[in-house]
Amino acid sequence: MPNDAVNHQTIGKTVHAAVDSYLRTMDDQEVTGLYEMVLAEVEASLLAVVMQHTGNNQSKTATLLGLSRGTLRTKLRQYRLL
Repeated sequence: MPNDAVNHQTIGKTVHAAVDSYLRTMDDQEVTGLYEMVLAEVEASLLAVVMQHTGNNQSKTATLLGLSRGTLRTKLRQYRLL
């Protein structure tokens, strides 16, 4: 996909819209733990897509994300991606 055809929606705006939609869907139901839930959802998705992008190469993924390989492996296990 050429760069000029890329949607100019930022990750932040996408997360904003998703959280806003979630809260509207929940309406007057009590929501707790939203911070941890959003971070876990975003982190798991980020790890999965970068692993796919690198052909499941943990060294490349760790470098791309700015993590040590040990930290990456811990996170992959945490989200059952290993």
